[in-house]
Amino acid sequence: MAIIDPRHAAKQLIFERVFRAATLLAAILVLVILGGVAISLLHGSWPALSHFGLRFVTREIWNPVTDQYGALSAIYGTVVTSAIAMALAVPVGFGIALFLTELCPPLLKRPIGVAIELLAAVPSIIFGIWGLFVLAPLLQRHVQPWLIDHVGPLPGIGKLFMGPPYGIGILTAGLVLAIMVLPFIAATMRDVFETVPPMLKESGYGLGATTWEVIWKVVVPHSRAGIVGGVMLGLGRALGETMAVTFVIGNAHRISTSLLAPGTTISSAIANEFTEAVGDLYTSSLIALGLLLFLITFSVIAAAQAMLRRLERQAAL
Repeated sequence: MAIIDPRHAAKQLIFERVFRAATLLAAILVLVILGGVAISLLHGSWPALSHFGLRFVTREIWNPVTDQYGALSAIYGTVVTSAIAMALAVPVGFGIALFLTELCPPLLKRPIGVAIELLAAVPSIIFGIWGLFVLAPLLQRHVQPWLIDHVGPLPGIGKLFMGPPYGIGILTAGLVLAIMVLPFIAATMRDVFETVPPMLKESGYGLGATTWEVIWKVVVPHSRAGIVGGVMLGLGRALGETMAVTFVIGNAHRISTSLLAPGTTISSAIANEFTEAVGDLYTSSLIALGLLLFLITFSVIAAAQAMLRRLERQAAL
């Protein structure tokens, strides 16, 4: 029978207490930093919020000459570009993840997986330069004229594709964002799909299920929480992207029903104008945009957490 050394046990107890205290301190530090960021943004944006009130969120105008500012156009651009990006990137990323985990030949699995991870490592400014000099001219010459001629006359949806083909604009920014968030969504979903126990899939195949049935009735239900997490990770990346969007969105503070028209986002407006902001009200308005982006991102994360808890409760039933 092994004899426990009291001195060794006492030393391990001290290490255990130090480890617990260090992890608790790290967790508290995160909350302190997050609270400090929120307080700093609120303090810096208070002059603009107290001057304009709720009108700051509901007005489209942004005129530094007359010191009249409103965040509605920037909020609109942020939401619409992120929605376009997610509508394109989520299905493609989901398909890539399923292919890599369920259908891909072993010889191709690693090269494709590495390529996806390398795409995530490309700096955002590279995507912006590529979007401005390659994607935007391509859209202006070939894609947007086709959309204007064939989709523009349609009732309802045609309003989204009216006007001259600028090349840059809301649609171009959404496409660039879709390419940028795709590797994050695909890599996260792939890792989640790989955690599905092989026994579950083998049981499905043993009962005579096809690959399609195993994917939709075994793999996807088992990975629902991870799928939502991957989507929210990509959405958070899209909401906060700055440089790539600044290159291709056109940076116009106005709201247009056409996706082909130039626009702006919260992050691109801050990046474009912060160094040139003259006057306390101008600077405070830009900081208020940052506060709004902070609240939007926080709301997205909170909604994701609520959805995950709901999925967990449904899975437990």
